[in-house]
Amino acid sequence: MTDSQHTVSSLDALMPPEMARKAEQVGEKKANLDLATMFVLALLGGAFIAWGAALATVVATSGTVEPLPFGVTKVLGGLVFCVGLILVVVAGAELFTGNNLIVMGWASGQITTGKLLRNWIVVYLGNFMGALATAAIVYFAGAANQANGAVGETMMKIAASKCNLSFTQAMAAGIGCNALVCVAIWLCMSARSVTDKIAAIVFPITTFVATGMEHCVANMYFIPIGMLARGSEDVYPELNLNSFLVGNLLPVTIGNIVGGAGLVGLVYWFAYLRKSST
Repeated sequence: MTDSQHTVSSLDALMPPEMARKAEQVGEKKANLDLATMFVLALLGGAFIAWGAALATVVATSGTVEPLPFGVTKVLGGLVFCVGLILVVVAGAELFTGNNLIVMGWASGQITTGKLLRNWIVVYLGNFMGALATAAIVYFAGAANQANGAVGETMMKIAASKCNLSFTQAMAAGIGCNALVCVAIWLCMSARSVTDKIAAIVFPITTFVATGMEHCVANMYFIPIGMLARGSEDVYPELNLNSFLVGNLLPVTIGNIVGGAGLVGLVYWFAYLRKSST
């Protein structure tokens, strides 16, 4: 085989069985990160997703001209939201929802239950703090005042709609969301270049945003920024800590784990890794 043929073959996307082994190895590395590195990268992960959410909020805001059709607005919002996961994957960060795929290494016995839970808890808390810090930056920068206050109104409407979901709705939307997020991360396992990774991310993430699924880390930004934009005004009474933490974040997080770890991670482990594990 010639050198040129070697070069071409090395650029081919990995096939699913190889993707599974790579996901297992990546999960093992993530689970064994030291706490300081894990937490700092989790802060970045929360911030990156929050910036994607902030951009999607601006896109969702109607200006003074005739608003775009509903479907077009939703798809555009989904497209720009992708910047969050692109930054996580390409720049490097830890994201709770994507880290649900660590369950593949756990199922193979390469990661202990303690290390799995350690990663999920530390990364979840780091994502939460990163998202809250970004919400504070966006608010104090005056982003809510854009378009004569229309962006602030959009912030409140998005947050209120999330707090008005029933427990069952929020959990089901969380399942759908993280199944798609983890499929996007799974597709990135096949990638050989940055371009491959971006292409792998765009369509699954756009789909989850446009179809109204719920992402716990994104909601760590969406709901607090809506509460900040409301201020002390007597509007949107559903924007309170109980509705945020118990009514939305709890069921969405449960759904995200079911969708990501269960419907993607364990399914692909069963398909490609269980025989080698046994």
